[in-house]
Amino acid sequence: MKLRKCLKHAFNMAIHSRLRSWLTIIGIVIGVGAVIAIMSIGGGMQQTLEEQIGGLGSDILTLSAGYSRGFSMFGPGRDRDGPGGGSAVATEEEIVLGRTDLQALKGIPDLALIDTRIRGNVDVSYLGKTGSVSLTGVDQKVWSQITTDEIAEGRMLDSADQNVVVIGGRLASSYFDQPVGINKMLTIEDSAFRVVGILDDNSNSIYMPIQMAYQVLDDKENDVYDSIVIKVKDEDNLDATIEKIEKKLMIVRHVTEKDKDFSISSNRQMQETRSEMMSSMNAFLVAIAAVSLIVGAVGIANTMFTSVLEKTKDIGIMKAIGARNKDIMIIFLLNAALIGLVGGLLGVIFGTILSGSLPALMGEVGMLRAGTFVSLHLVLIGLSVSVSVGIAAGIFPAYKASKLKPVDALRYE
Repeated sequence: MKLRKCLKHAFNMAIHSRLRSWLTIIGIVIGVGAVIAIMSIGGGMQQTLEEQIGGLGSDILTLSAGYSRGFSMFGPGRDRDGPGGGSAVATEEEIVLGRTDLQALKGIPDLALIDTRIRGNVDVSYLGKTGSVSLTGVDQKVWSQITTDEIAEGRMLDSADQNVVVIGGRLASSYFDQPVGINKMLTIEDSAFRVVGILDDNSNSIYMPIQMAYQVLDDKENDVYDSIVIKVKDEDNLDATIEKIEKKLMIVRHVTEKDKDFSISSNRQMQETRSEMMSSMNAFLVAIAAVSLIVGAVGIANTMFTSVLEKTKDIGIMKAIGARNKDIMIIFLLNAALIGLVGGLLGVIFGTILSGSLPALMGEVGMLRAGTFVSLHLVLIGLSVSVSVGIAAGIFPAYKASKLKPVDALRYE
């Protein structure tokens, strides 16, 4: 029997069982739609992550007091997020970074820039409204060269600056009742500071020269730092540079590997950790969505078995007039593939609509800010999976149909 005739018979089988076929197709639509939506969301999250990682600077190291093991997915992060990726080892004496550590770092020729930082929360007032925000004191001579943040308005801190600040984008635009513009005055812990720059970000952070920050943050001691941010000269020798820093600091701080009291976190290590975790999460979500496809495959198998029972007499007639086992099997496989294809096409449409709606429903927060990403490759995967599921689910019913004996089939009522 020609393939065209087999396809026609398969199409007629689907048409004559409209309700059952459509109920089966709906199962495939839900499964494929879920896979498309989840994979597109994963693609969008990956794209957002790559954009964030691209701005982190893989040649940046953060030195912090206390030894931490490993990195979390969300830390260490950008400059305003703070150092560290784990909990420090508790000791009786407070562990700090000081001028001795800074001088030791300056003696390492592989380092291009060194930025000392302190952090704390402060009360800030503008036009009668007061709130508590994060303040970071930085070495204004190098901060503009080492930070990965970008300026939206104004300028970065300069080496001659004193009573000036650079603020985050959200603090400038929506934190107070009125937007904060360039050259406006903010009151921070009863001291006035002029805004010289607004960052291109969504933070409520404030950055000021570290000497002024010591005056504003009462609990901070001069020449004691919360973290030291380092830019290395050669990114390709990052691991060797980290090893040099560790050896030098262990000598200066009189510690060994067993009682090390400082941590060096690398943005590159954090990038790799985030990427691995994102891939694992995507795989987990796709596995969950694949359960829907399994349910759809069971529906196709059920439909095919029912079709075999309904078409038993027709199978006998076709065999009596010369149809071969192979022809019968092809007809039922094409029927299953046709159901899978229609379900796949509708599932791709449903998944695309669903993935496009989710960022709006969730307020475009977090990792969904960049939206979702449905590629042609993803569409082809969805269609091929749906057809493959249809064929796989129809193999056994088609085989059973092809093995029916003509005499038994013609006698079937």
